[in-house]
Amino acid sequence: MTDAAPPKTLKIDFVSDVVCPWCVVGLGGLETALERLKPEGIAADIVFQPFELNPGMAPEGENIVDHIGRKYGSTPQQSAANQAMIRERAGAVGFDMRMGPDSRIWNTFDAHRLLHWAQETAPEKQKALKQALFAAHFTENRNIADAGVLTQAAEAAGLDRAEAAEILASGRYAQAVRAAEDLWRSRGIGSVPAVVVEGKYLISGGQPAEAFEQALRQIASEA
Repeated sequence: MTDAAPPKTLKIDFVSDVVCPWCVVGLGGLETALERLKPEGIAADIVFQPFELNPGMAPEGENIVDHIGRKYGSTPQQSAANQAMIRERAGAVGFDMRMGPDSRIWNTFDAHRLLHWAQETAPEKQKALKQALFAAHFTENRNIADAGVLTQAAEAAGLDRAEAAEILASGRYAQAVRAAEDLWRSRGIGSVPAVVVEGKYLISGGQPAEAFEQALRQIASEA
């Protein structure tokens, strides 16, 4: 009788933006896959890394239909069909996505500063903050460039709201976030979600759980 294989914990860098709907879908697929892989002794340590889809977004944000039309040339009809499809995919992984024609895209740099803070000081709470930010933007349609919304998300994730407010007011972690963004771009990441496993395996896009499960099982067997 052979001994069971020792548990394997994979290091995963989840490069994403808070206003990226496919990042919601991808995270849901990844988490479902990891749940399925538990009986095989495969787990993961996930770190959320910054990526800004629209680093030049103005403080007042932009209507999502106008933004998609300007950036990708999509008609309002195409935008609505795409939103419906993404809502369905998000719903399949248990996320309530309520994007509509009046939704807005916001600047996410301050959100990434708080995510960096969480990873540095309370890494076990970073995922909760990411999920709270996703919910604020996609479910509640709130302005995630607003300090009050951001500090409320931090509090919901179990972080100190007063410290979050101080970070936002001071500009702390700005250089660290810029450096991390530059690092991932230098490694060839130009779209998100980008799921980087063990620093060398890339799984791109909002993949379904089955794709993540197969890829992670293969990577764990090689690692």
